[in-house]
Amino acid sequence: MTRDAGDAWKASTRRLIAAAAQRGVVAQVRRFPAGTRTAADAAAAIGCEVGAIAKSIVLTSGDGPLLVLTSGRNRVDYGKVAAALGVDGVDRADADLVRAATGYAIGGTAPFGHPEALPTLVDRDLLAYDEVWAAAGTPDTVFPLARRQLLDATGAEVTDVAESAG
Repeated sequence: MTRDAGDAWKASTRRLIAAAAQRGVVAQVRRFPAGTRTAADAAAAIGCEVGAIAKSIVLTSGDGPLLVLTSGRNRVDYGKVAAALGVDGVDRADADLVRAATGYAIGGTAPFGHPEALPTLVDRDLLAYDEVWAAAGTPDTVFPLARRQLLDATGAEVTDVAESAG
């Protein structure tokens, strides 16, 4: 199901749509009532490869919260994140910190539109896709972005954040 910005989206999705517009992106949000909480769920609903799903993972360190945008097929290597940002003690943020830092709940965390800018890394594997899909503020909404739009809209640093296979 697709709606435009004039329809009655939840406040978190309206915030994402407004943040996208401020960045020159028209967020073509799609809602899937069955949910898009996981990368596999989102890929199945959209009909794309799981790797084209941009998972927004909020982590924390002694320097505060940070965001990693990773390919849906990858798991984040916290050591690689710490090294890329030059911080110690990277760990997964709890649900309360995710909401406080981003304004979104886990499963619906958009890549931008947060109360304050977060240090952001993007998984280089995600950029293998011309188009990626990100959460649009709720666990049942997503929107597509060209890889250049993702980079421009987030200001993310591209790096290897994926756990090694094996």
